Amino acid sequence: MSAPPPVVSPHGDFEPVVIAFVCTYCSYTAADLAGSLRLEYPANVRIIKMSCTGRTDPLVLLRAFEKGADAVFVAGCRIGDCHFLKGNIRGKSWVESTKRRLEAIGLEPERLEFFHVAASDAAGWVSAVTDMTDRARRLGPSPFNPRFTGAR
Repeated sequence: MSAPPPVVSPHGDFEPVVIAFVCTYCSYTAADLAGSLRLEYPANVRIIKMSCTGRTDPLVLLRAFEKGADAVFVAGCRIGDCHFLKGNIRGKSWVESTKRRLEAIGLEPERLEFFHVAASDAAGWVSAVTDMTDRARRLGPSPFNPRFTGAR
C-alpha cells in the first residue's frame, strides 16, 4: 500500500509553519519514537514540550498564530492514560474553546486541533503532523502570518 500523494497547495510554493504543543509523557515520546524509527513526515512542525496538555493556555495558542503559525495543534495522552488524571481532557476543552475564539475573529477553526497520541504511537504522531500540514496547505497562509502580511 503506497502513501497518499501530498496535498498540493493552491497557494504556490507556500510551506506552512505548524506549531505542536505536546505532552512530555506521551506525544513527545511518540515524536521521538517516530524519529528513532526513521518514519517520514513533513518537516513543517515545530515542537513545544509541555508537562501536560492540561496546562494549555488559550492565550499561548492564539499567540502562536499571531507570531506566524499557519496551523497549531496540541497532542496529549489518550483518554484514561494521562499521568495527571484528566489533564488531556482539560487540554482538549481549552482547544475547543480556543477554536470558537478563532472563528469569532475570522480565522478558520480548522487551523487548530487536539490529537490523542500514545507514547508508543509513532504512526499516530506522523498522522497528526501530516494532517495539520495538509490542512494548512489547503487553507493557505494565515492572515495573521507576518511573512505574508508585512507585519512584524
